[in-house]
Amino acid sequence: MTSMLSTVGAVFGREFRAYFATPLAAIFLVVFLALSGAMTFFISNFFDRNSADMSAFFTWLPWLFLVLLPAIGMRLWAEERRQGTIELLMTMPVRPSAIVVGKFLAGWAFTAVALACTTPLWITVNWLGTPDNGVIAISYVGALLMAGAFLAIAACVSALTKNQVIAFIGAAIVTFLLVTAGIDLVLGALRGWAPFWLTEGVAALSVLNHFQRITQGLLEMPTLVFFASLIVIALIVNTSLVDLKKAQ
Repeated sequence: MTSMLSTVGAVFGREFRAYFATPLAAIFLVVFLALSGAMTFFISNFFDRNSADMSAFFTWLPWLFLVLLPAIGMRLWAEERRQGTIELLMTMPVRPSAIVVGKFLAGWAFTAVALACTTPLWITVNWLGTPDNGVIAISYVGALLMAGAFLAIAACVSALTKNQVIAFIGAAIVTFLLVTAGIDLVLGALRGWAPFWLTEGVAALSVLNHFQRITQGLLEMPTLVFFASLIVIALIVNTSLVDLKKAQ
């Protein structure tokens, strides 16, 4: 157990530092903050609504994440395969699961840094009015859970290819399907021919529906289980793909 934790820590440190060793971190943070601010204050007509809260920011966040999180996760394994360093990793006397978890936690921590950089938005709405800070704090927790699910999926897709562009597109498609699963357009199309259980099953897979519940201040057990399940399942599949690569 101690050996596995030390491996996770070593991989985490290596991967987390790698984000800041290239312009990727700066580019991601600038783009994320610029889009967050623009969507919160301008596209959502923040100043015309006479309501000082962060609902606009959290409304747009799933759509930002389904593009930006695949950009973070696409390099986790595709870059290793492209450079040939994955073979070196596979020859090391460590568990593939420890490497998978370490890489995932590094990407998740970087995403947490990006979310922390949006706290000036939180400060701004408190300066302009009296928002419900409890709901905002819970929404940030939900945002981190959603980011973890998207990142785990992106890492899993990245393990399938050495091409980062393909990894990005594949992860974006999967996360897009999970976000849009519960919108009225999709459910309306299903209700025309699909049985009730299938329609309800698709609605239950909607990241958007679960995240909207959180942004209303409802951090419920089914929602926690949903996001935790997505993360765990994606990491298990990721580990299986790495094990398969190691066996070859």
